[in-house]
Amino acid sequence: MPRGDDRRSRLLAAAVLPLALLACSRGGGDDPGTVSADEAAQLNDAAAMLDANSIDLDAVTSNDTDAQP
Repeated sequence: MPRGDDRRSRLLAAAVLPLALLACSRGGGDDPGTVSADEAAQLNDAAAMLDANSIDLDAVTSNDTDAQP
């Protein structure tokens, strides 16, 4: 099972990857590899949303076997 940091990284990649693919597929006159201000703001909002919704796995589960009777 992935740890909290691994899970957060995977969720962030899952949210950012489609946005990055959309940016690459556009045939506009912008320089290749650049992100517009609006796209950068959307990426920042997505990252903030993922950080706000993420929790540490240790806060939910306990691996302490000594506490059992």
